[in-house]
Amino acid sequence: MLEIILMIIIIISAILALVQKDLLKAAILTGFSGGAMAVLFQVLLAPDVALTQAIVCAVIIPVFLALAVKKTQRSDA
Repeated sequence: MLEIILMIIIIISAILALVQKDLLKAAILTGFSGGAMAVLFQVLLAPDVALTQAIVCAVIIPVFLALAVKKTQRSDA
């Protein structure tokens, strides 16, 4: 039952990240989806994959996306 709930959370957060107009919110939702997937891998008894998923998809990718959004924002100067 927990696996199904986690899969629903992953799908919903991925869809919300796709339709989000604000790119920073999309980066946060991408990290949320990656974190939920890491928990799913841990529940499925794959701790090595869960650790990699948590590091890469829940931390590194959202940080890089947020930095890219911050660097490319237009200024009205």
